[in-house]
This record gives sequence, structure tokens and C-alpha cells, in this order.
Amino acid sequence: MATVEPHEVRPSRRAEAGLLVLALALGIGAYASVGLSMLGELPTNFYVYSAGLVALAVVGHVVLRLKAPYADPVILPVTIALNGIGLGMINRIDIGGKIVGRDQDLASKQLMWTALGVVAACVVVWLLKDHRTLRKYSYTAMIVGLVLVVLPLLPVIGRNINGARIWVNIAGMSLQPAEFAKIAFAIFFAGYLVTNRDTLALAGPKVLGLQLPRLRDLGPLVIVWAASLAVLIFERDLGTSLLFFGLFVAMLYIATERFSWVAIGLSMFAVGAVVAASAFPHVQARVDVWLHPLDPEIYGRDPGGSGQLVGGMFGLANGGLTGTGWGEGYPRLVPYSFSDFIYTSLGEELGLTGLLAILVMYLILVERGLRTAIGVRDGFGKLLAGGLAFVMAWQLFVVIGGITRIIPLTGLTMPFVAQGGSSLLANWLVVGLLLRISDNARRPSSLPVRGQVAPSRATERPDTGPQPVAVQAGAHGAADLADGRSAVGQREPGAHGALPDDQPTQVVRTALPEVGGGPDTGATEIIEDTEWKTP
Repeated sequence: MATVEPHEVRPSRRAEAGLLVLALALGIGAYASVGLSMLGELPTNFYVYSAGLVALAVVGHVVLRLKAPYADPVILPVTIALNGIGLGMINRIDIGGKIVGRDQDLASKQLMWTALGVVAACVVVWLLKDHRTLRKYSYTAMIVGLVLVVLPLLPVIGRNINGARIWVNIAGMSLQPAEFAKIAFAIFFAGYLVTNRDTLALAGPKVLGLQLPRLRDLGPLVIVWAASLAVLIFERDLGTSLLFFGLFVAMLYIATERFSWVAIGLSMFAVGAVVAASAFPHVQARVDVWLHPLDPEIYGRDPGGSGQLVGGMFGLANGGLTGTGWGEGYPRLVPYSFSDFIYTSLGEELGLTGLLAILVMYLILVERGLRTAIGVRDGFGKLLAGGLAFVMAWQLFVVIGGITRIIPLTGLTMPFVAQGGSSLLANWLVVGLLLRISDNARRPSSLPVRGQVAPSRATERPDTGPQPVAVQAGAHGAADLADGRSAVGQREPGAHGALPDDQPTQVVRTALPEVGGGPDTGATEIIEDTEWKTP
């Protein structure tokens, strides 16, 4: 039988520093390889780019050393590696565009957005002392998420680009608010579900072995389903609609462990997809491209043809197993090879082997997020970390599934790799939240493990200190203490609104009354970092 032995986690960042060196080597090496292959020399801004990427990695590492010493040591290096590989490919497309007379400077803009993303993640780690603070703002996060979703529909700032109204233009800068709305909805879903998970999991009839929820408990699911359809109808954005609905159904399953919620969610999505495909022309066009991409009529249709999808498929075929090499492919033949179709650009020049390596890095990143969800001690943190890790994996599946014709093409971008400021900034915020939650998950608890003394290196912040347990030693209480057992009392909520089950507990021992004394004459003593001894 396998057993799990508790062990003390040391707040060392040496493993992270070593992995960061490898991550920087991947990103800087890709940038150098592109210049040497296409220009015969290093790019003119190679040293500036290298210094900037190294500085961002060092800043992130130092902030974690100071403010989150127990944070997961793998999340930051993997993210830096993916970001660096994406920057290398975007620079390769820039150079290819200049060769054919199309001047664009996407790599510099991507590096700027990377800097903003790293700074945003560091601000989250620095200012957010405890992720449980976000639970107090669950319904505020819901309102913020809905406002962000509605912003592109406003007449002044909303922008319609390529048939989808998902952009806003503020001060000359285009943003995609839905990328930030997914974070707000994840916070709201986590706060709502941690409060109502027992009702959602246990209440309601059982039909054919499935535990079905009560009709009134279906309200939030129906609202999210309706909101997803509204995004699909009015903003013509299939990807965001799929992302929001999948996030909520997945977090419902994490909270309740009931497959019935997944079955209901899939049924509702199937009904909505069939209705949308038959009622809305832009959805029907996506389905036609998915099912018949090589049909001459669909291939040449403008707009909404399948030319870009077919070009990406031929690019993947040209790459084969090992790829053509950096700078040796033809990604410029695909119009959006730097954003929506950067997966095919990487596949052509790195081959199937390179794509699998990139997917393994994504797999590691998602696994560390789910590992954080398992390790954190409070229910809100478990749901939030699990939801954020899932939404990253789900977005990756939607992007790659659309490009490889597993599902219809959606228009989402690969996290950290594809060009796009909104996506990059939002996903770095997700990384900042995961790092903060992982620090709390890996930080040694002040509670002693059964049969052991509490960890000597366990530390508590002032705002999350242990809450004493009030113990009233009566007749049964004295007997329990004499047997080496402790009485259990009730605790008040923490100083900052945390719920009782979110606070660590001090061990409280009540001294046995003197002979002849009453049952309630024992004195109370708080024992910390000591081991129970049976009299």
C-alpha cells in the first residue's frame, strides 16, 4: 500500500534559478538561430532583446525570493521558456515580412507586453498577501466580468475586426476584455461554488444513477449558458463563448465531484451549438470550413473562406517529423501566422518533435497548477487554482483543436506564445495568482502532524495567524485529556473575514482539575510546537 510521508519544504529558489537558465537559453537561442539562418548574422537588436528577457526573469525570481519563497519553482521557468519561444517565432515572421517588403515590428511590441505581464504578475505576488482575500470580492468579480464582456458592444470604444466584435480601443490601444473576464469569472465561480457545493452535490433526485440538482440550483448554470450564447450571438466570438462555459462546468465538477453536472453542461452546450449553427450565418460558416475545407467554393470564399486553415495544414505537413529549421519554412503564406496560426508556424519549422516538446511544457505548467490546487488547504484556493489551470489547458485545446480540425476554428490564441497583448497580459496574471496560491500551499503548516512535532520552519504572517481554540473541560473533557485526546471547540472568523475552516489552529490543552474541585475549575494552557504526551 502506498503511503504519503509529510516532509518539510525548504524555502530555496535554487532549483528555479537553474531552470530559468535553461528557459532563457531556449528563448535567446531561438532568437539567435532565426537571425543566423535568415540574415547570416545576429539580429541587430539581439543584445537588447537578450538583456531584456534576462532582466525580466531575474526580477520575477527576486520577487518570489522576497515575497513567496515557498512558491512552485517550475511555473515561472516554464512560462519564460514558452514566452521566449514565441518571441523567437514572431521575430522570424517579422524578418520574413521585411524580406518580401512587408514592414512590421511585432516582436518589439510582444517584448513590451511581456514586460508588462511580468510586472503585473510580480505586483500580484507582492500585494496579494493571501489569496483567500479574493473570496470577499466574489460577486464584485462577477460584475467586473460581465462589464468586461459587454464593453466591446459599446458604440464608442467597441471595434469589429474580421467579423468579430471582441475588441475595444482605448487611447489608441486595442484590448480584448474577454481575456481578463475569464480571471474575474474564475474568482466568482470559486467563491460561489465553495459556499454552495454541498447543496449542488447532495440535494436533488437521483435518476438512472445520476445525482441531479434541484431546478432552483440550475440558476447559475443557466445564466452562464445564456451569457455564453449572448457572446456567441452579439459578439460573434465562438472561442470566448466556449471558454466561459467550459470553465464553469469544469469548476462545477471540481467542486461537487458529480458527473451529472458535466452531462448536463455538455447537453446544454450541444443544444446551444446546434441552434447557433442553424440560426446564425457566421457560426454556420465556421462549421462549413471545419467540415469541407478543401471544397473550392468554401476555399475561395471571401470573407470566411478556408484558405488560412488549409495553408496551416500544408505548413504542418511540410514540417514533418523534425521540421525545416528556424527560418527555413514559409509561414508568411498564412495571413495570421504570428497569432491565431502560430502553432502551424512552429510546426513547420520545428516539426512534430518540436510541437510535442512545446505541448509537454504546457502539460507541465497545467500539472503544476493542478498540483497547487490539490496541495492548498482551503476550498476557495483549491477551486481557484484548479479553475485557472483548467482554463489554460482548455484554451490550448480549443486553439489546437481548431487548427487541426478536431473542432471548428475559434480564433483564440495560444497562451504566452502567440502575438497579442491582451492574451499575454491576462495569462501572466494567471501565473501570478498560481504562484501566490502555490506559496500558501507549500508553506509548512503550524499544525502538528499526528505523532510529530509541528515544523520548526513554519511561519505565519500577521494577517493569517493561528486562532486559539476555546476548550471547556467538563467531565468528559477531562477524561478525554487523560486519554491523550483533545477536546474540540468552536473558532471565530479570522481578522480579515476568513472563514473558520480557512484558519490554522493552535493546540489547546486544558489542565486536569485538582482532586475535589469542580468539573470546570481547570486552567487553560496553549501549547505550541510541543508533542502530546499521554499521562
